[in-house]
Amino acid sequence: MQDIEPFYNWREFYISAEDENSPFYGTVYSEFEFSNTVYNYYIHPQWDQFGSNTLYLKILFADYERHFAILEFIGEWNDALYNDIMFLKREVIEELDRAGINKYILIGENVLNFHGSDDSYYEEWFDDVEDGWIAALNFRPHVLNEMQRFNLDYYFVTGGELEDFNWRLTNPIDLFTRVEGLITKRLN
Repeated sequence: MQDIEPFYNWREFYISAEDENSPFYGTVYSEFEFSNTVYNYYIHPQWDQFGSNTLYLKILFADYERHFAILEFIGEWNDALYNDIMFLKREVIEELDRAGINKYILIGENVLNFHGSDDSYYEEWFDDVEDGWIAALNFRPHVLNEMQRFNLDYYFVTGGELEDFNWRLTNPIDLFTRVEGLITKRLN
């Protein structure tokens, strides 16, 4: 797991440690000191910690004029034991909400498992985005199935083209435009 880095090809467009609206503004990263773990496995030091014991993320891009952010995750999303959604909502999403973000693309191909609990923080997040949306991109089928067991597909746009999306070959604006187009098509 220590070899899995957050996607870095968009660093020419955005760096969360340099964004004053980011909860990770001013963070200094080490390339050599591995300290964060998912259970007993070290992860790359470029991933950001937000309070969870098993889930980490990287804000890959935020556009405050278009009101969207792209977040990549790694680890185990565990609401049952660690209430990961509470930490995500309070420590990351609320900061982005205050800066005007109401559309989220969550990239979950490195989320290994999901353990659900209640949906109150998801409901709160969904209510907060009002005219926006939350899209789950490239989550593993067993993770999506578990999320659906807890009815989280009510709050996240999932499935279809969002399940196997080659997002690394595009730039963040094009990715947003394509995902927004898919969501608009579904709503109409």
